[in-house]
Amino acid sequence: MRAGPAGRERRVVPVPVPVPVARGSITVDAAASLNEVFPKLAEGFEAAHPGTAITFNFGGSSTLAASIVSGATVDVFAAASTKTMQTVQDASLTASDPVVVARNELEIAVPPGDPGRITGLADFGDAAKTIVVCDTTVPCGAAATQVFDLARITPKPDSYEPDVTSVLTKVEGNDADAGLVYVTDVKAAGSKVDGIAFPQAKEAVTAYPIAALKGSKNPALADAWVAWVQAHEADLRAAGFLAP
Repeated sequence: MRAGPAGRERRVVPVPVPVPVARGSITVDAAASLNEVFPKLAEGFEAAHPGTAITFNFGGSSTLAASIVSGATVDVFAAASTKTMQTVQDASLTASDPVVVARNELEIAVPPGDPGRITGLADFGDAAKTIVVCDTTVPCGAAATQVFDLARITPKPDSYEPDVTSVLTKVEGNDADAGLVYVTDVKAAGSKVDGIAFPQAKEAVTAYPIAALKGSKNPALADAWVAWVQAHEADLRAAGFLAP
């Protein structure tokens, strides 16, 4: 304390110490269906945190999880399935409990104008149609299996793709009459595809958990990115994702 006027003591208020801002770079493994919205979120993050850089590796969630468990150097993992994230948790590789930041549901994608005359999910059981779906080992394929079971349809796909992006690419290229992708993929594709909704999709909603990993070389930045994604639910909703 210092003496003030008339002998009164004057309180000295300490100057707050600035909290260090995370800097450097991180690698984020993320489900293929996040390949449109995550880079946009990263632009805002990097602008708000000068001196940072985020590198993405998009792919099938189960493939990414297997790579992480095998020792891949990754800072953050965002999956399209809580079951897939559990694989990484079971290996004790998450730095904290994963948090679900969004949800998604399937939609039928067809080339513009629907040249294959696809009317609904039943067409996926028609061998005369050229159909593509995700491999059953990845979340979009697991969700597809669920909706086919609900609709009592035995699918007759011409190919099983490693991730939802590959399915969408075939539809966009007019190499398939239809494919099962997420609502967000149809939205992101714009005029390149048309979307056809079906009722069973509401019963096979996919959750998207995200978590920083123990092996991160930049844990502060990894945590900051996870917090940023959580804080930008509105951007995820704008991209077509459902609320957590």
